[in-house]
Amino acid sequence: MFLKMTIKKRKEAGFLYDTAGSDGESIGNCPFSQRLFMILWLKGVVFNVTTVDLKRKPADLQNLAPGTHPPFITFNSEVKTDVNKIEEFLEDVLSPPKYIKLGARHPESNTAGMDIFAKFSAYIKNSKPDGNEALERGLLKTLQKLDEYLRSPLPDEIDHNSIEDVKVSNRKFLDGDEMTLADCNLLPKLHIVKVVTKKYRGFEIPKEMTGIWKYLNNAYTREEFTNTCPSDNEIEIAYADVAKRLVK
Repeated sequence: MFLKMTIKKRKEAGFLYDTAGSDGESIGNCPFSQRLFMILWLKGVVFNVTTVDLKRKPADLQNLAPGTHPPFITFNSEVKTDVNKIEEFLEDVLSPPKYIKLGARHPESNTAGMDIFAKFSAYIKNSKPDGNEALERGLLKTLQKLDEYLRSPLPDEIDHNSIEDVKVSNRKFLDGDEMTLADCNLLPKLHIVKVVTKKYRGFEIPKEMTGIWKYLNNAYTREEFTNTCPSDNEIEIAYADVAKRLVK
């Protein structure tokens, strides 16, 4: 199943094909699809969503993007399949003054937490008990680096003329108090890590990582995240065959 989203801008029309859930209607587990949904939501694009059953795929979609998995978009009959290029395209086409720019101001925000999902994947796919501890430590190390970044003040939070030393950041997201492209990329993956590791490994992000928990909780108050996020159950279903049981 896919979701088909119609985007209208002036006289142009675009379509985003996105993974649907196990019931064929709800939002499915795909952090890359959610990333694009969040971008469109943050930009204030008005869109309609319908489901497309690939087993009965309409004739006009049969050869649209053969061999390509969602998400992908068509815009003015042109198909775009690379998520990073789709993001760049949306940022370029949906631009000021009508739409806001979502690029991060600080380059470090774009790379914060970038290796977490890879460490998580190695951890959750491992089936050998003797390798579990090392893989868990690897995941914890990457989470700690993200936590430190989130707790560290950004340059614009520091007043060099003040006698008070700002030691802990008060910002809500990676790059400030508003979501950027960096958050659209990281938050869906971080949420999956939280849900899947607890379900299949009994692992929880340590409460001492206050920067990460504050970050997640701020995301859970925003409709741009919650309304584009699959249910925890949907995420668990998606990983039922991916998460390997530890077998001696």
